[in-house]
Amino acid sequence: MAKTKATKKPVEELTYEEALTELEQTVEMLEEEQNPLDEAMKLYERGQALIAHCGGLLEAAQLNVQKLAGDSLVDFEEESE
Repeated sequence: MAKTKATKKPVEELTYEEALTELEQTVEMLEEEQNPLDEAMKLYERGQALIAHCGGLLEAAQLNVQKLAGDSLVDFEEESE
């Protein structure tokens, strides 16, 4: 069951996991339900905000990893068999 707009946390207060879960639910709602245009636009706008928030959190995490690893950070290489 979808939360009403009044009970949703502001996007910037969501953790990565919360934002990703809500984004997945939003995509499902847009794909599976017949929403009125104004509701579909609100879902789309919220989805775009969630995408931007998740991207920002991932970028911040990457910067933290780079700070912690310093010069020892190396690119991931797949093992060949």
